[in-house]
Amino acid sequence: MRVTITDLKEMKRKAEKIPMITAYDYTSARLVESTGIPLILVGDSLGQVVQGHDSTLPVTMDDIIYHVKSVVRGTQKAHVIADMPFMSYQADVADAIRNAGRLLKEGGASSVKLEGGRVMAETVRRIVEVGIPVMGHIGLTPQSFNQLGGYKVQGKTAKAALDLMDDALALEQAGVYAIVLEMVPLNLAQSITRKLSIPTIGIGAGVHCDGQVQVFHDILGLITDEMHKHARRYAEVGNLIKAVMEQYIQDVRNGAFPTDRESFHMAHHAIEEMNALGSPVDGLVEGAGYRNRIEGRK
Repeated sequence: MRVTITDLKEMKRKAEKIPMITAYDYTSARLVESTGIPLILVGDSLGQVVQGHDSTLPVTMDDIIYHVKSVVRGTQKAHVIADMPFMSYQADVADAIRNAGRLLKEGGASSVKLEGGRVMAETVRRIVEVGIPVMGHIGLTPQSFNQLGGYKVQGKTAKAALDLMDDALALEQAGVYAIVLEMVPLNLAQSITRKLSIPTIGIGAGVHCDGQVQVFHDILGLITDEMHKHARRYAEVGNLIKAVMEQYIQDVRNGAFPTDRESFHMAHHAIEEMNALGSPVDGLVEGAGYRNRIEGRK
């Protein structure tokens, strides 16, 4: 059985920290699932780390559904959260409900995540009322980076901090089961976490959040030319992949790959039949030594 929103609320009650990671395909989902991680986010960050865009804005509903399906197929226990992409929920509540429903019905997600505070509270309430669990997201909201003036820390002034506090409380009252706090000062994130009865998941929001979320590609060093302050590289997998590929290319070019070990061989009787038909197999007919090797493999 998959991790439920009730399980997550219980983790907060027990002060058990909640790890969360992004995944975008079957292979990465299987790998992170095997570690026992409770939350996997199919983030619209796929627009940048998978599709190569410079923001999340080009990501479509069909994109998210495709990747959610892949991640769900690679998991059995993790709670899979689907990001609602830009303009799939902002314009109209009916569209928001319909699109959130698609992510569960077609994609197989366990819940959805959307950005925005008080302005989205009514939309959240309506989505939750029809039975779709919603995770909120406030602070730096990447879909609004044009309005925010870039990717900047939010809540640094007293007014901005109070606004974020009000956003968090409004979302909790609207029915979200958890809230992502992105690029929020540590002490403000701590205050919000204490005020809420639901879990907070931080990214660039300090250690006092109930959980943390990171991008798969960031912590593994898969995007080797970027490093965010809020991310920690646990490995340089990108460099390892480059080294492996360079060795593979070299082995192919100098004939070191494939060897006999990575090759398949015809059985001795098949070679004899080919000879009898007057169509000898090139380089495989002569010598008792080869015949003995073939017979040993049968």
